[in-house]
Amino acid sequence: MNTNEFKGTWNETKGKLKQKFAILTDNDLMFEEGKKEEMYGRLQIKLGKSKAELLKVISEL
Repeated sequence: MNTNEFKGTWNETKGKLKQKFAILTDNDLMFEEGKKEEMYGRLQIKLGKSKAELLKVISEL
């Protein structure tokens, strides 16, 4: 998924992630251009998942 596709569907994806993982906050899911990897890092720490696991969860939403 390229950055434009990611940004275009992020609000929907963010809502689904918050439903699935109630511990996530808006700050955890804040997407800023050029900082996607930083956001993934925050999510990995908060959810205790590897990057591969995290990407799989996101792609399945």
